[in-house]
Amino acid sequence: MSAVTSTTSSGSVNILGAKRVVLLADRSTHASGSATITAKVGVGATLVDYKKWISNATNSNAQGLTRVANLVLSSKTGDFITMSPEDSFEFIKVTCTESESGATSVWLIVDYEDDIK
Repeated sequence: MSAVTSTTSSGSVNILGAKRVVLLADRSTHASGSATITAKVGVGATLVDYKKWISNATNSNAQGLTRVANLVLSSKTGDFITMSPEDSFEFIKVTCTESESGATSVWLIVDYEDDIK
């Protein structure tokens, strides 16, 4: 999704067998409001909200990973969230909900390789 200024959803993308799934978002313009990136996952026609994203947050070893249901950008910035590696689904559908005034691009990165070289 490129520089969306209103609520926009992707089509369903096949992620069956993916080793890594990442959502990367960039809010290239920002006057007010925010962009909220969410996803639904599933098998066949059944899609459910995915709420186990691993946040790009700084944690100490004692805290473990921070899990989130969405990614919110409320300034001119970028960030990413990663799907929990133990989860496996057939499809994913991504939605960017824009509130007020801004433009946000969202990329879905799906990696099927065991090793990154």
